[in-house]
Amino acid sequence: MSTTTTQNRLLAAAYDNPLIEAEGPKSNPGELANWPMLRVSYRTDKDRIASLLPPGLEPAEEPLVFVTFYNLPIQNAPEYGIAINIAADHKGTAGEYTMGIGINQETVVHPSKERWGQPKFHAETQYWRLGNVIEARTIHCGHTFAEFKGHVVGQQEPLGEAEQRDFWVKYMRDCDLTPGKYDFAPHFVNVYSKFATGHLEKVEGDLILRESKWDPIATLLPKREQVSAHLWTPIFLDRRITLGDPIDPDKFWPFADTIGGSRWPGENGAPPA
Repeated sequence: MSTTTTQNRLLAAAYDNPLIEAEGPKSNPGELANWPMLRVSYRTDKDRIASLLPPGLEPAEEPLVFVTFYNLPIQNAPEYGIAINIAADHKGTAGEYTMGIGINQETVVHPSKERWGQPKFHAETQYWRLGNVIEARTIHCGHTFAEFKGHVVGQQEPLGEAEQRDFWVKYMRDCDLTPGKYDFAPHFVNVYSKFATGHLEKVEGDLILRESKWDPIATLLPKREQVSAHLWTPIFLDRRITLGDPIDPDKFWPFADTIGGSRWPGENGAPPA
């Protein structure tokens, strides 16, 4: 059981905090760098999370899934995306295992995978706010597999500084297709981030997960109870990506084949037959 926590878990726990007098963030109209993230958390089944975690990670005490819709400036252009994380601990340290990051920028998909094992793939995300109405959805291979519709109900006190640890995996299976053999054996990639909160708004609404063989979040991580939804404007204080512990290569082999660039179980890059 972990004695630490993460930014995402703190945010989920803050959902019932009291509302405060509204005061919006100060920025130029239309400024891309200040778009808030729409961060939604829900509970699923602990055994479902356990089945998706590679050796070396354990499901957290509370089986939370974090779905984030965002628009960030990457390479001086807007990147619309969705990130799906599951609560997991490594050697007693709280963190999250990233199942997939669907983005609309083709340019960074391959370099991110090759360099860090970051599970990115190409997908289209629509995300906007009109008054207090919030909508977001992600389309991949013709399927809208995740959608959120809701509205802002008020502002909450910003959270204090908090650390976030995400786990990716980096590996390369061998060229001659020998089962169980690697050209680069699997390792964890440790992603450390530190945030403050610039602005925080509570959102009421529903995260809708639809069945899709290419993005099986609805079937492999079913939503049992929605926990929180926020518009969260982060202040980025620190970020470090380092190569972590090796993973038992034999035990990892069943996790090596995935759907595209995600961490969903697959067969030769496609959904299981």
